Parts: sequence; C-alpha cells; structure tokens
Amino acid sequence: MPTLPAVERRTIELAGLAVPFVEVTGSDGPTLTVISGVHGCEYASMAGVRRWLGTLEGRELRGRVRAVPVLNVTAYAARSPFVVPEDGKNLNRSFPGNPAGTLAERLAYDAFTQLITGSDAYVDAHCGDLVEALQPFALYEAGPAEEQARELAAAYGLPYVIRQPAGPGRAVNGTSSASAAAAGIPAITAEAGGCGLVEEHAVALHVAGLDGVLAQLDMAAASQPAGPSSAPTYLGQFLWPRCAEGGWWAPAVKAGDTVTQGQVIGTVSTLDGAAVKETVTAPADGVVIFVTSSPAVADNGLLLGLGAA
Repeated sequence: MPTLPAVERRTIELAGLAVPFVEVTGSDGPTLTVISGVHGCEYASMAGVRRWLGTLEGRELRGRVRAVPVLNVTAYAARSPFVVPEDGKNLNRSFPGNPAGTLAERLAYDAFTQLITGSDAYVDAHCGDLVEALQPFALYEAGPAEEQARELAAAYGLPYVIRQPAGPGRAVNGTSSASAAAAGIPAITAEAGGCGLVEEHAVALHVAGLDGVLAQLDMAAASQPAGPSSAPTYLGQFLWPRCAEGGWWAPAVKAGDTVTQGQVIGTVSTLDGAAVKETVTAPADGVVIFVTSSPAVADNGLLLGLGAA
C-alpha cells in the first residue's frame, strides 16, 4: 500500500498574529509554499486552498507543501478589502517587509522570511476583492527563475498568463511573488473569482490549478484540470488605467472583454449625475482582466486592469 503523507495543522505566529498553517509532508522532493488571504476579502481563493489541502491527505505526495489559507487574519476578521485595518497599508505592496515597520510590513517580513524563503516554488492565490470583477489569470515574474515560473503559471490552467516585468513597466511593486522571484524562487500569482463571492467555478479553478502546479513540479500525479484544455493566451503587459479625479465610475466594459486602443471603457461623473468629469479610453489593445465594480472611486482611483501583448 502507498505511504500517505503526514499532515500537520497548527497556528504559527507571524508579526504577533496567530495565523493558520498546514504542512503536508510526503517522500523526498521539493518544497511548495502556497499562501492565500493576503487580501482579507478574497474568499474564493481562500476556499480553493482550504479545499485543496483537504484533498492532499489521501494522496501520494513527493516533497512538502507548506500552506497558509488566510494570511491577513485581521483584515479577514474586519472584512477589510485591500488593506490591513491597523495601518491602512496594502499587504501585497509591502513585501519583502520590514521587521521594524507597521503591522503590514512586519507581517510581510515574517511571511517572507519564515515561509517563502527556502521554497522551491511559490504560489500566491488571489481573486478579485470585494469591489473587483475578474477574468481568471495567472501572473509570473521576470527574473532568474522566470522560465520555471512561466511553466507553473501555464500549469495552473487559467485562460490568461501575464508576464510581469522588472523595473518601471510594472503595474505594482512590493508583491509577495515579486519578492520571491527576486530571491530566485519560481513564483506565480493565480487569480480566479471576485466581488467577495465564493462561487463554485472559481473555487474549482484554484483546486485544479494547484493540482496542476503539483504535477508540473512532479510532486503528485496529474489530475483532470477544471480550466481550459487549450494553451493559455500569453500577455506581456498589465496596464492599470486610473481616473484623474474621484466621482461615480461607470464602466462600459466587463472582465473578459477584448478592447482596442482608444475605445471608451467607461466614464467618471459627478455624484449628482449632472456632468461627466472624464471619459476613459483604453491605453492599448488588449483584454480586460479586472474591473472595479464599485462606482465609488477616489482621485487617482484604479478603474480596471488591462492585459496587452
């Protein structure tokens, strides 16, 4: 009979917080670290990781899985989208962190040094937050391990794979996957689901995607993917249009739509509806990866994410 892996479930202390942690240890092999709940209201990805971990107990495994189903526990408890409520900072703009910083910076530091460092591969599982509708995609980072990361991103089985360049062309900085990539670890961010919903199709995409990563790393036998059977579409840019002034955002497109450069993608109007303050157009040809689904936007507010060639 096959030897089943050892499963340990406990809490670990990160930045003084009790964070749920699961370690699944099989025979000799690589170490895969999986974190979800970097943002406290991205529930579909948390649900996917929780379900996937349950499936590992009865399977043969080569190597070790270290997983945190909910990292940003105070944001989760407060139902706080995007930011850590104690300091108002976005945890996924705070990596690799600062041991002497605010809570977000210390949590990033502890997660990076205690969990991500030393891994052979890393997955940061996300979905759209409370006010984000999203087209499933995986993102990998430029860097010394990017070919391996690209393979992991494709193995997740989502329709789009985006390469995130180093330097000024990046949409954002301070992400966990970027910090892992800078340390030479093959790292991806995988996103499916959105708007604070736990929808079965999104949860299933994460479960199948994580199985795909295990198979790519030769840690477990391949399973039937829930994602598309065809190869993903590869994109080389991730553009994030913003408004100049706050107001009422009315998108003219939805996640998954294909747009052309100069096409109207939405408007920002005054709160009384009397006037359009700004007509927003697509900065390039591409596909809408996510859309801010709330009409409330502030000055320099993020409107959507556009994947381009």
